[in-house]
Amino acid sequence: MYKVISPSNDAHWQTYFDLRYRVLREPFQRPRGSEQDEYDRVGYHRMVVNEAGQAVAVGRLHFNSPDEGQIRFMASAPEHRGEGHGVAIVHALEQVAREEGASHIVINSRDNTLGFYLKCGYLLVEEADTVRNPSAEHQLRKTLTEQNRIIYRPDWCQQLESTWHDEIPISETMGIRISQYTGREFETHAQLARNINVHGTMFAGSIYSLATLTCWGLLHLQLRERQLQGSVVLADGNIHYHKPITREPRAVARLIDMNGDLSGLQSGQNARVNLKSQVFDGEKPVAEFTGQFVVLAKR
Repeated sequence: MYKVISPSNDAHWQTYFDLRYRVLREPFQRPRGSEQDEYDRVGYHRMVVNEAGQAVAVGRLHFNSPDEGQIRFMASAPEHRGEGHGVAIVHALEQVAREEGASHIVINSRDNTLGFYLKCGYLLVEEADTVRNPSAEHQLRKTLTEQNRIIYRPDWCQQLESTWHDEIPISETMGIRISQYTGREFETHAQLARNINVHGTMFAGSIYSLATLTCWGLLHLQLRERQLQGSVVLADGNIHYHKPITREPRAVARLIDMNGDLSGLQSGQNARVNLKSQVFDGEKPVAEFTGQFVVLAKR
């Protein structure tokens, strides 16, 4: 179990700076202490920790001006790369920047991390000459808007939301929107006022639709991540309702709960995938959906 926290005690700071040094300084034979700078005292720090409290990813935000935030010292433990922890750090730091009133964020990146930041919606504004100087850094920038609040693949999510509203009209009627995508977790929400029953709670059918569409969306995005083509259809689904929904509903599907083999799509064979999602009333999960989806191979 992993969670994002702010370092708040000596043990936190120790594991935080240890990871910074191990990933960002030690490989270049830099001395201890070089993993820190003068902005650490005024910056905003976030880290992903495991159950033992050890840092597996870290990052810092500081402000160059009231409008401009800068993300620096991003590091993920090599043994945990590809698990989505870097995205979680960027998301947490962007939330801080938005809350503090920043209009944009800048990041300096070497070649090996450039693709990651581009996937997070950052634009390349100054390209470094890494042929002559392999350690040179590119500069990226993101203007913070309501449209790019989605941290990972924001362009894909906007396209997906438009597809839903154009091809599944009930999704727009229900007020379903994509809240967040991190590559590992997909979250949607709907408007309670558009889905309310005579008891003042959310229609059971609307809860089912929101839960189903959330799983469908995660699978659709994962197909794009893996450069696979196919049409996603629901073959079977079950939902358990625990309590009524009285607040704005949201649903979450996680990649860790996806089971199935998609590789057959490459040879024109259909694929079957099981997915789960939870629907929340505020912070409390009140419904659980399990669905079997078929991906019809493109022929």
